[in-house]
Amino acid sequence: MLDTDHISILQRQSGPEFAALAARVGRHEPADLAFSVVSFHEQVLGCHTYISRARSSPGIVRGYGMLARLLRDFAAAPILPFDAAAAATFDELASRRLRMGTMDLRIAAIAVSQGLVLLTRNVGDFSKVAELQTEDWTV
Repeated sequence: MLDTDHISILQRQSGPEFAALAARVGRHEPADLAFSVVSFHEQVLGCHTYISRARSSPGIVRGYGMLARLLRDFAAAPILPFDAAAAATFDELASRRLRMGTMDLRIAAIAVSQGLVLLTRNVGDFSKVAELQTEDWTV
């Protein structure tokens, strides 16, 4: 499952991190990769903020273009839900009082509840979840 940071790198389509990540992704079938609904939520919030702050018609048009592209990007792979199993895992992880953001903890809960490897550059925070396996495909 790709974390939001890996998704963002794929969306930018530039730089050495993109080259490394695209090469690794290219070795897998699209069905082997997935996004989380939490990553979608994070990116929709970013588009919403951009649109809300836009002060001109071109800015608003650009913001809605970003939102449309986001929909296309997320249609490229399965989107994993934050379901009852993820919620139960989240509650258990939250009870440990791990020092990490709520959205990251939700992403971790989805990955742990489904037994998935999380592809992320944010190994520092996610390493706080002992049962979560992470890999950084940008190196």
